[in-house]
Amino acid sequence: MGTADAQRLRDCKGRALFCMILVTVWEAVSGQIRYFIPEEMKKGSFVANIAKDLELDVEQLSDSGVHIVSGGKTQYFALDFKSGHLYITERIDREQICGRVEKCVLNCEVIVEDKMKLFPVEVEITDINDNPPSFLSEEFDLKISETAAPGSRFSVRQAEDPDMGLNSIQSYQLSSNRHFLLDVETRSDGIKYAELVLEKSLDREEQAVHKLILTATDGGDPVRSGTAQIRVIVLDSNDNAPVFSQPVYRVSIWENVPEGSPVVTVKATDPDEGVNKEVKYSFQKITDKASQMFHLDPKTGEITVVGKLDFEEAALYEIEVQAHDVGGLFDKSKIIIVVIDVNDNAPKIALRSLISSIPEDSPTGTVIALLNVQDPDSGENGVVTCSTLGNLPFQLKKPFENYYSLVTDRALDREQEAAYNITVTATDNGTPPLSTATMIQLRILDRNDNCPVFDKTSYTGYVTENNPIGVSVFSLRASDPDWGENARVTYSIIEGDRSEVPLSSSISINSETGALYALRSFDYEQFREIRFQVQAQDGGSPPLSSNVSVTLFILDQNDNSPHILHPSFPTDGSTGVELAPRSSEPGYLVTKVVAVDADSGQNAWLSYQLLKATEPGLFSVGLHSGEIRTARSFVDKDALKQSLVVLVKDNGQPPLSATATVTVVVADSIPEILSDLSSLSAPADPQSSLTLYLVIAVASVSCLFFTFILVFLALRLRRWRN
Repeated sequence: MGTADAQRLRDCKGRALFCMILVTVWEAVSGQIRYFIPEEMKKGSFVANIAKDLELDVEQLSDSGVHIVSGGKTQYFALDFKSGHLYITERIDREQICGRVEKCVLNCEVIVEDKMKLFPVEVEITDINDNPPSFLSEEFDLKISETAAPGSRFSVRQAEDPDMGLNSIQSYQLSSNRHFLLDVETRSDGIKYAELVLEKSLDREEQAVHKLILTATDGGDPVRSGTAQIRVIVLDSNDNAPVFSQPVYRVSIWENVPEGSPVVTVKATDPDEGVNKEVKYSFQKITDKASQMFHLDPKTGEITVVGKLDFEEAALYEIEVQAHDVGGLFDKSKIIIVVIDVNDNAPKIALRSLISSIPEDSPTGTVIALLNVQDPDSGENGVVTCSTLGNLPFQLKKPFENYYSLVTDRALDREQEAAYNITVTATDNGTPPLSTATMIQLRILDRNDNCPVFDKTSYTGYVTENNPIGVSVFSLRASDPDWGENARVTYSIIEGDRSEVPLSSSISINSETGALYALRSFDYEQFREIRFQVQAQDGGSPPLSSNVSVTLFILDQNDNSPHILHPSFPTDGSTGVELAPRSSEPGYLVTKVVAVDADSGQNAWLSYQLLKATEPGLFSVGLHSGEIRTARSFVDKDALKQSLVVLVKDNGQPPLSATATVTVVVADSIPEILSDLSSLSAPADPQSSLTLYLVIAVASVSCLFFTFILVFLALRLRRWRN
C-alpha cells in the first residue's frame, strides 16, 4: 500500500468515526436494540450509552451484576460501569467476520442479574472502503495467435474487492493501444467482468509482445483502484493440426473401481516443430455427470476415474476429446467408456396393492398383496427370486414378469391366529447374493363359526333358605372364541317341563353377566331343589347358542321350632294326666314326650330335658328318647299330683325349643285316685261342696281319658319300637 493510500485510509477512518458519532442509533422493537457502527474502529471506541437506552442506574451497574455476553467466540464489546457506555474491545473487520454477507450483525446480550432480565442487542457493522481492488497476480500472460481475426474476444483475469456495494469494483480501464479494446459487462449477480476484444490484426514480426495495463476501480470515497499488467504474446502461425492415433477409443471398466484408477490414454501427434508441436488435450463435448467422473491430464492424455461410478446411473459414457496445439489447431476423437455392472444393489420390493384384512372363511387362493420386485443390476445380478419365511398359510405366485402375488394356500381360522406378520424376502442371483425383506401385516376378520361354550357341562349351586329377595345366588359363564358381536354372549332361562317351582317368579338371570338372582325367598320345607336350563346365545348373524342344565339346591336353616305331638294340648286349657302306681320301681316308664321338627339334618335333631318338677329327683327324662321314668321309689310324703315341665330343643344354630307340661298322678287305682282327691279336697269353707263335685267330675273324666291314652300310647309305642 502506498503513502497516498495510507493517508486515504486514515482520512476514511476519521470520517467513519465522525459518522459513527452522528449515525449511531438504536431502536427497540419487541425488546430488540440495534446499533450501527462502521468497521475498523479503534479499541475503546464509543458505541452507545447503553445504560441510558436500557434505563439502567449507572451508579448501581456493578452492584446489579450487569454484564455482556457475546454470541461468538470473540468478545467485541464491553461495558464501562462508570459511564454506562458500550465500547469496542477488539478490532472489527467486516470482511473477516461476515465476508460477502450483505448485512453484518454482531449479537450480544446485556444481562441484569438482580432483576433477572436479559436485553438482546444487535450491532450492525457497516462497510467502509478499506480494501482496494486487487488482482491475483500483478502480471499475467495472454497468448494470441497472429492469425486471430479482428473481433475475437479474450478473457482476462478479474480483480477482487472484499468491500460491499459502492465500495466494491465499479469499472475497468485499459491503457491506450492500437490493437485491443476493453468490453466490461455486468453479470446477473451485479459483479462486473472484463474481456479483451481484438480490434486490429496482430503481426508477430512487427511486435511479438504487447504490454497492457488493466485498472480496476471501486466506487468508494475516496476512490481506490488496483492494476495488473497483461503481457500479450503473439504466437507464430501454425499450419499443421494434431492428429489422434484412433478416431474412437472404446474401453470397459468395472463400476466399483477406486478413484484414481486409469481408464485410457489418448494420443495425438503434430508434425510441426518447436512450440507448435506441443499438444494439449481437453474434453470438448462432455456431460456434467461425466465431468464429475473422469479427469483428463492435459499433457499426457491419460483419463482417470475421479468419481464413484454407478452402472445403474450410467452404463455408457461418450466423450469427445480435443487435442490442440499452441496455435489453436486441433483434432477430435471420441471416447466410449462402457461401465461393467457388479452386484452392488439389493432388490427393491414395492407394494402395488395390499389388503390389510380378510375374513377367516376366505377361499384358498385369495390374493392379499401384489408386489413389484426390481433389481437395477443387470444379468444374473438382476434376476430376483421371492420367498416367504415360516410355515404360514400363504404362498407367492408369479403372474407375470417382475410381479408376485401373495395368496392364501389353505383355510384360515381367526380363533387360532388373529393376525399374521408375513415376511417376504427378495434375493438376487449375484455373487454374493443380496436380499431385501419387507413385512406385510394381515388381520383376519371374524365370522360367527363358533357357538358359546359353557365352562362346565352342568352346574350345581346351593342357596340357603330364607334368602333376601334380589340377591345373587349363583353365576355361570360361557365363552365364545369369536370376536366382537360374534363373541358377545347373552343369557336366558329356559323353563323346564318338570320344574316344581314356577321359574319366572323364582329365578332371573342377568343377560350380560350370567348371574342368577332370587326373585323370592325360598323355603326348604316347601321344596328342596330347582332344576332348569340356561341358554347362551352370541350376537352373530345368524346367532348360535348352547344350553346347560342348572340345579339349585335349597339349604336348610333352623327356622322351625320343635312341635310337641304328645302330650297334646287340650282344647279346654287343661293339661294331660298320666298315672304312676305308688309301687313303681325306679326306672318305671310313666310316659313319653313325642316331638317333631320340620327342619332337616342337625336342625331336626331333638334333645329332651326336665326343666321343672314338683318333686325334684323323682322323675328323669331320656335325653334323646323323651321317655319320662321314675328315678326312685315313691314315699308317703310324695305329693299325689306331680307336675313336670319338659324342654324339647333342636340342634340348630341358634337352637329353637318348645316345652310340654305333663301331670302325673301317683296312685295304684282309679278309686284310690278319687278317694285321695276327695280327702285332699275337704271343704274348708262354704264353697267346699261345689269344689268337691268339680273334683269328682274331673277325676271321672280323667280316668276315661287316661284309659284312652293308655290304649293310644300302647299302639304308638308298638309302632315306634317296630
